[in-house]
Amino acid sequence: MREPHLLHPETLERVREAVAALHYEPDLRAGALRAGQSRTVGVMIGSIIEPFFAQLARTLSHELRRGGYNMLLSENEYKSKQELTELRLLYGQRIDALILRPGYGDASRDYLARLRARGVFIAQIDYRLPGVGYPSVMLDNAGAVRQGVSYLHALGHRRIAATGKYDPQMHPEERSRTFPEAMRELGLSAYPDYERVMSLSEENVYAYTLDVMRLPTPPTAIIALTGASALGCYRALQELGLRVPADVSLLAFDNYSWMNLVNPAITVLEQPVGAMARAVASMTLSALGGDTTQQNLVFPARLIVRGSCGPPPQLD
Repeated sequence: MREPHLLHPETLERVREAVAALHYEPDLRAGALRAGQSRTVGVMIGSIIEPFFAQLARTLSHELRRGGYNMLLSENEYKSKQELTELRLLYGQRIDALILRPGYGDASRDYLARLRARGVFIAQIDYRLPGVGYPSVMLDNAGAVRQGVSYLHALGHRRIAATGKYDPQMHPEERSRTFPEAMRELGLSAYPDYERVMSLSEENVYAYTLDVMRLPTPPTAIIALTGASALGCYRALQELGLRVPADVSLLAFDNYSWMNLVNPAITVLEQPVGAMARAVASMTLSALGGDTTQQNLVFPARLIVRGSCGPPPQLD
């Protein structure tokens, strides 16, 4: 009933009774095809089980709904090959825009370019694909890493490890790339024995922490580059019977609820997830409304000092 006011009242009432009896629901996709617009935004995140992305998706859903758009959620598990498959499914739903946490690799680049050429607005969040000009909302990852390394250095730490070594294919992100630079700027070196190229899942980092803390010269401080890796670190340290921070300090990205519940609570570099989500939603809604301004927004991290960092057990 696209124009119910044109129907005779008795006819309209009979139609409404039939709709109720048949439990009719409109085919929104068919309506979108007729109208040429779905009023739907695709959102592609890295991992649906990580609290960072859960909070991001929830805020995006609220903001997009307030702007009159539905949201379709998908995940790429940080892999561009999986992203390509998911992008095809999203485009099959005739999305009007895409908010994307890009996966690592080049498998989806050409398809993203085709989507953009077809009129789909694309905004990146949390990670920027090298060499592409899509607008973005990012944390100041380099600044956050430097802040974390400087904080630990000021406490007296020299043997600092970070969960994840930069690799242009498997781990091409700013935090791991910046870590050795931040160490050099303070006259320190990243210890080769502490470096691992790996995806930062809880289990990978749990195994990594067991390995490095059993070395003859273990780190006196660990920077967990994601919230998931922080949990892997913490589990391993507990299993080894190491005291935080008396035996080893732990500094983590993100600010997950468990980090303030353990004793001592974890010192963190907090990302303003809500503000970042609102910014990328606003950018997307503005673009769908005809605003062609290209933006690349960068948000600072906030160091929240708790109890998990202290002076090293000894200075070598």
